[in-house]
Amino acid sequence: MKKDFLSCLETKVGFKGYGLSAPDREKIVNFTFEDGKQYQLKQGSVVIAAITSCTNTSNPNVLIAAGLLAKKAVEKGLKVNPFVKTSLAPGSGVVTEYLTRSGLLPFLEKVGFYIVGYGCTTCIGNSGPLNDSVAQAIESNDLVCSGVLSGNRNFEGRIHPNVRANYLASPPLVVAYALSGTTAIDYETEPVGTGSDGKPVFLRDIWPTHAEVAEVVSKNVVREMFTEVYGRVTQGTEQWNALKASNDQLYPWDNVSTYIHYPPYFDGMTKDLTPHLKIENASVLLNLGDSITTDHISPAGNISKKSPAGRYLEAKGVDAKDFNSYGARRGNDEVMARGTFANIRLVNKFLTKPGPQTIHHKSGETLDIFDAAARYIKEGTPLTILAGAMYGSGSSRDWAAKGVWMLNVKFVIAVSYERIHRSNLVLFGVIPLQFKEGQDADSLGLTGKESFTIDISSSKPGGDVVVHVQGGKIDQFTTKLRIDTETEMTYYKNGGVLNYVIRENLK
Repeated sequence: MKKDFLSCLETKVGFKGYGLSAPDREKIVNFTFEDGKQYQLKQGSVVIAAITSCTNTSNPNVLIAAGLLAKKAVEKGLKVNPFVKTSLAPGSGVVTEYLTRSGLLPFLEKVGFYIVGYGCTTCIGNSGPLNDSVAQAIESNDLVCSGVLSGNRNFEGRIHPNVRANYLASPPLVVAYALSGTTAIDYETEPVGTGSDGKPVFLRDIWPTHAEVAEVVSKNVVREMFTEVYGRVTQGTEQWNALKASNDQLYPWDNVSTYIHYPPYFDGMTKDLTPHLKIENASVLLNLGDSITTDHISPAGNISKKSPAGRYLEAKGVDAKDFNSYGARRGNDEVMARGTFANIRLVNKFLTKPGPQTIHHKSGETLDIFDAAARYIKEGTPLTILAGAMYGSGSSRDWAAKGVWMLNVKFVIAVSYERIHRSNLVLFGVIPLQFKEGQDADSLGLTGKESFTIDISSSKPGGDVVVHVQGGKIDQFTTKLRIDTETEMTYYKNGGVLNYVIRENLK
């Protein structure tokens, strides 16, 4: 872990690389927290530690292990720094029952792990804000601080915009990293901390044995807890039961709502097919490398006040504290389009630093990606994206295709695609093209400042497509059409699967 983290600090900017100079890697920042005391942050400092609902909080053994480790740590006199954002978000109320019955919940709380709710939290970017003093120290000093969570997702920029390095760990290890306060630690040779007796406490000193865990589980995780908790699961809360629902067959759209908005997917749709098989003079919106995830394309985390989505919500009268996350606002296409490629860790070859911006080629201006796309749309310029290997890896997320379509991206040219994301692009009317074996944008001498024209009128699924280049070192190159089947070609010609379904129903 320590070796991996330290190597990431010096690796060039990109996937698992922060490109820090030697002096920056040793940087230590003093700041004053809300309790009036001074603390230090450095590269690798843990600022978020979360036991989350997904993946493993349905396993009593690891939750009990986390509780036992917390108990042993408290008894040794170890504490978690108050600025570390700690949380416990089980997937079930049963967890509360057995942690309470075993007497372990108070020890988790003593090291900061209070139950904050039941459901998706840190994993989906719902960790909530860091304290202003912590966020300011990180931003002002370009620190690579860490989050450690027991979730199943840790894509770049997803957990929190200020937390650039995130590691997945078991619940007891989440507690351990919260206690040690850094991911730059080797638990075999370095202590978690210093006990109340002044002696170093190593992880092996507080790590519970299998026998200890099994004994607590056998006595405290009982059948009645499950039947009682799940017996009332459909009752709902007073607030939930008070909600009014319309009986109309059609959804009553509310034009004022900032959460649910009538989408533009069928605007301009005709009964007859009008396929767009030739795209001329497309500009490159983004020139990307390898391992661009769906979280780079369509973040699920918090909405920044400085972002296009944040500015949109502010203009609608929404306070910054109520922005919520992209994941919570998936029903609003205006927010999600503005959130497309809004990830703070997006590495765009047009720019020297990671971030959600690009170059508008005609003017040479650096703009937020949504604003650049909007200007291209106003000018009547179609768009394309250049990308490396495994474009669209990670979570299957329909908004990673919808958002790209809404930015007027007509086709993507990548070295390779994640399987489901390739399919999603086709299903939403975006053409995936693939470089020929051994080729990529760099090897072909493409800078991304060129314009591209394609015509798939006579192309077969999986066949060759010639890309004509204007303003480049080469005039053309050949790609593979990653519309893989005749059915997918039918969907594309309809403008996407949604349009296809409507036309089929009309028949």
